[in-house]
Amino acid sequence: MACRRLRLNSQTDAVGNLKDICFDCADPWMLSHWWAEVLGYQVRPYTDEDMAQLRQQGIERPEDDPNIAVDPVGESGPSFWFCRVPEQKVVKNRVHVDVYGDVDELLGRGARMIDELPRWTVLADPEGNEFCVFTAPPPS
Repeated sequence: MACRRLRLNSQTDAVGNLKDICFDCADPWMLSHWWAEVLGYQVRPYTDEDMAQLRQQGIERPEDDPNIAVDPVGESGPSFWFCRVPEQKVVKNRVHVDVYGDVDELLGRGARMIDELPRWTVLADPEGNEFCVFTAPPPS
């Protein structure tokens, strides 16, 4: 049977659209709040229904939620999910996030220096996930 292309994006022949970016981590609560602050995003608020679903799983507090979403504030962009996994990170990420930012400020907030390159700096978040920091482009 031939595979039909699903037309998700009317501007291209893409067969998919970016939905979310997900991080495996040990502490979703801590890491979601760290990245929300870095990106200017917000941790998705919990509704009464969300809390009821968590309680059905034996989870009483949002801090113990194994999957926490971080959303853009006042603009479009992908949501970031922070998902608890049992295994530790042991090798370099194969995919990473690039951000515009201030390296010194990020280091002051708990990032760790990995490498300084001519055009960008490689840092790691508090759980060791690598990301690249670029100086903000000049205003257009």
